[in-house]
Amino acid sequence: MKVVILCGGYGTRIRDVTDDVPKPMIPIGPYPILWHIMKYYSCFSYNDFVLCLGYKKDVIKDFFLNYAAHTRDFTITLGKQDSIEFHTNHDESDWNITLADTGLNSMTGARVKMIEKYTGKEDFMLTYGDGVGDINIDELIAFHNSHDKALTISGVRPAGRFGELVSDDNGLITEFNEKPQATGGRISGGYFVARPHLFDYLNKDEKLVFEKEPMNKLVENSEIMVYEHDGFWQPMDTSREYYLLNELYEKGKAPWVKW
Repeated sequence: MKVVILCGGYGTRIRDVTDDVPKPMIPIGPYPILWHIMKYYSCFSYNDFVLCLGYKKDVIKDFFLNYAAHTRDFTITLGKQDSIEFHTNHDESDWNITLADTGLNSMTGARVKMIEKYTGKEDFMLTYGDGVGDINIDELIAFHNSHDKALTISGVRPAGRFGELVSDDNGLITEFNEKPQATGGRISGGYFVARPHLFDYLNKDEKLVFEKEPMNKLVENSEIMVYEHDGFWQPMDTSREYYLLNELYEKGKAPWVKW
């Protein structure tokens, strides 16, 4: 089953972190968040990816075209052809990656429609290139296979906007959680699983937003099911979230790191 990842947006809300790379290439630790997402799927043995490119697509292309140079130590002797000696290894040699240009200004619905030729007539997974979580992919797919609807959405509980205080009967603070998971309603966290007839709801109009007209039509036709995820999920939309994810990674407390 292929994993389609939306990587083409402008990422305007996080420009204060960097304006040199597209948002999916902003790093968590030494690797882009896009790599973390792909690595997570790979932990469940899903290694066939389709990347929907747009804004600053050449940055993403260069990373994968020169993957060994970007991720490994090496020695190069200038003036000698093919004189590169790599000193470290990586575990991604079985990744198959299709880099598809889906337009600079295309919205999410158009981007998904444009890669229909790469997914064929099989079910496929779909997610955003700027959010990580510890969703059990095997359980997600098992749930998807339990119904015949066009789309399964991972329904997540977003992190709370404010810090959560826990105190004893005397008012003594016993616990403080900076960004607890909310206890209210769920939102779409990406990590979709789709059947081929999802494409019947899409077209290549660059203004088509997947989360609006197509999603509403799917709801109207009773074609969406939700997989409920109560664990960790966090997008990287702002500089605050960028620093949060990097702090989790640096402290060895990143819930999505299964490798």
